[in-house]
Formats: sequence, structure tokens, C-alpha cells
Amino acid sequence: MPYLYLVIAIAGEVIATSSLKASEGFTRLLPSVVVVVGYGVAFYFLSLTLKSIPIGTAYAIWSGLGIVLVASAGWLVFGQKVDLWGALGMGLIVAGVVLLNFVSKTSVH
Repeated sequence: MPYLYLVIAIAGEVIATSSLKASEGFTRLLPSVVVVVGYGVAFYFLSLTLKSIPIGTAYAIWSGLGIVLVASAGWLVFGQKVDLWGALGMGLIVAGVVLLNFVSKTSVH
């Protein structure tokens, strides 16, 4: 269950962060509401996650996957360009999250 909470937290953060651009500096109501609700969901579910998953591990997964997913949303939704170095960097972030979860003893409870 804690990893499901973490997935919900990541989804909330990605939706909220992606909506920041659409809010145009909090001048548009609906995207601004999505930002506030999304971050509320993200932090609530992250707090539930931390009952079972060590904070360093949970935050590394949350922030790492958040970076990759927000950058992907920027590319897909807002037409932002991702060059080879950006893609490589995101690949390294994903590799780090995988190593942390499947190889490192850090994520052991």
C-alpha cells in the first residue's frame, strides 16, 4: 500500500507542477485550483508513504520520477524541446531510482 500512496503522491505533484504553467502566475482560476489541490494530494499521500518507506528513499523516488514526468509533460503538452543531454540526464535519474530500489540496501525497512 505505501507504494500505491507514493504513486498517488507523484501523480498529484506532476499534475500540480504541470498546471503551474497553465495558471499563468495564478491569474487563471481553474489551473490555480488544480495546483493547490494537486500539491495537497501530493503532500498528504507522501506523508502516508513515510509511515512505511524511509524518507530518503521515498523522496528520491518522488522527486526523481517527478522530474522525469514533468519534463515529459512539458514536451508532450507544452511543446518544450528535450535534447540528447536532457534525455540522458532523465535516463540517469530513472537509473538512480531503480538502483536505489532494487540494488541498494538503503530502501530496506
